[in-house]
Amino acid sequence: MISPPYLKAGDKIGVVSTAKRTTPEEIEHGLDLLKSWGLVPVLGKNIYNTHGFFAGTDEERLQDIQQMLDDDSLKAITFTKGAYGTLRIIKNIDLTRFRERPKWIAGYSDITALHYNINKLGIQSIHAVMLQGMPTSNFAAAETLRAALFGEQLSYSIPRDPNNNTDNPVSGTLTGGNLSMLYALLDSDSDPTGNILFFEDIDEYLYHFDRMIVTLKNRGKLEWLKAILVGGLIEIKESTIPFGQNAREIVLQHAKSYGLPVYFGFPSGHMSDNRALILGRTVHIKPTGAMVEVSFADQ
Repeated sequence: MISPPYLKAGDKIGVVSTAKRTTPEEIEHGLDLLKSWGLVPVLGKNIYNTHGFFAGTDEERLQDIQQMLDDDSLKAITFTKGAYGTLRIIKNIDLTRFRERPKWIAGYSDITALHYNINKLGIQSIHAVMLQGMPTSNFAAAETLRAALFGEQLSYSIPRDPNNNTDNPVSGTLTGGNLSMLYALLDSDSDPTGNILFFEDIDEYLYHFDRMIVTLKNRGKLEWLKAILVGGLIEIKESTIPFGQNAREIVLQHAKSYGLPVYFGFPSGHMSDNRALILGRTVHIKPTGAMVEVSFADQ
């Protein structure tokens, strides 16, 4: 997988709204943080537009992201917020120029749609906090985004889950993002872009959470995996009739069919501790005593 060039002080970074509408006040802190890193934010022309739920019409949001993908003066692109909207324009985004001159794409949640298509081209991207979330994120969330953009080593240590008793280390290419988006993006003819699956999600009923994993399973998307890394599972809730399993039990049941180790509790997703991951890069997962070490290969 291709690693785009890392950033340095003075580089320009695009800021675009491809999904839910935003306001200047919501991203002011995030813009200041980018500037504190020595970066020069370049705002999309339509960034503050509104069209119902969305940051402008599909055409306006598409225009902004396309312009930034094609602009060689920008060394990275980040986003104001997620929620929903990128999926509506993803099929019309032309990645031809981007493929020739890749740059870092950094975001999560709804931006999984863009990660998915970029990773299929063999280009790495960054799953990380976006501008709207920076005021409520902890220091580590933003700091790991900065480290990823500037090419510094990323490594994490998380508590070992008692449900996973394997001592064997595992390495593979990281793929994934928001589970609801991965479910929505499934193509019967798409090839896997990695063999360690990361996912996180928020505000789903347990039966639908199970449905999404079963769909991945039925499409053969779990057969090629070496492991599953699970981020934040926030507000995964019961419906009127209890499902009978919690989210962890659902994941473990389906992973067991393939003998997959599952590592719960990775600090990434819809929460304040939303640390950066490099999708498309080799990740090493090593259980050590009561902890699990997660680190990325240099590249």
